[in-house]
Amino acid sequence: MTTRFLSPGFKVSVICTVLNEGQSIKTLLDSLAAQTRPPDEVILVDGGSTDETLPILKAERRLPLLIIEAPGANISRGRNLAITAASGPIIASTDAGVRLDGQWLERLMAPFERDPVPTVVSGFFVPDPQSAFEVAMGATVLPVVLDIEPEKFLPSSRSVAFLKSAWEAVGGYPEWLDFCEDLIFDFRLRDKYGSFLFEPEAVAFFRPRSSLTGFFKQYYRYARGDGKADLYRLRHAIRYGTYLIALPLLLLGGWRLSRWWWVAGLGVGAVGMFRTPYRRLCGAWRHLSPLEKLEAVGWVPIIRLTGDVAKMFGYPAGLGWRLAHLSSRSELRWRKS
Repeated sequence: MTTRFLSPGFKVSVICTVLNEGQSIKTLLDSLAAQTRPPDEVILVDGGSTDETLPILKAERRLPLLIIEAPGANISRGRNLAITAASGPIIASTDAGVRLDGQWLERLMAPFERDPVPTVVSGFFVPDPQSAFEVAMGATVLPVVLDIEPEKFLPSSRSVAFLKSAWEAVGGYPEWLDFCEDLIFDFRLRDKYGSFLFEPEAVAFFRPRSSLTGFFKQYYRYARGDGKADLYRLRHAIRYGTYLIALPLLLLGGWRLSRWWWVAGLGVGAVGMFRTPYRRLCGAWRHLSPLEKLEAVGWVPIIRLTGDVAKMFGYPAGLGWRLAHLSSRSELRWRKS
């Protein structure tokens, strides 16, 4: 953190991008209207909705709402447009499809009222599941607060606040990325300003994916974004090594030497892959019936394996894009030398 001063009663601008969110946008608007610290302005950028999203937004009267229509804009472009239009020195970012805790903005803003003023305040996000499958999904792929190391945590842009001047200093969100854009933005901010302040009670609730097909597409796109942005090489290499080298060797060893190889190897692998998801599941399934709990237990390994396969297909697709564009796009070399 750096010693800065904000004028008393500083303005905060809440920004968000939307695209065909007609079924969920009212939940976000309701939760923004119910904030204990009301936003001074809310700027929503619509990327070209063809459903009822825009009529719903234009009918909203409770919020100081500015709507920017930008057909074809990706999330990064939409966020940059919103922040450019913001009149406040503090930007609070969230996503469509979420439900914000009533004190979300108040808790994000509290650190900016102290000296020294932080550059970034990381909020948190919590699954809001509607089925046993979604409970299992949240437990498998999403961290809980106990998993977080605050000094290393990189926030999702569904729950974060930062100085507008810092956004400008790092060049904004990377518009060449359609996924993982908030990670690159976080990396740039951390490289320039150091670790972020973590506020775990500034919570945005959101529904996990409700089907394996939707989850596969989501994680394919995430991994494609990793490849395009050159993120997490070692993680992806370990995944390929596990499925394409270690697992075949384990199966071959069990066939040639002893079936106990399979028992021991698969047992150790299962503990490594599923221990954390099942620990989280035990803390998240209190409202489920016994039958639903059994269903959730069965979904965890299926979800984990589906996500791994999606990433193994998505990463090389993104890496291929990167290699094809690296020579002509200097912004792809975003890492420190």
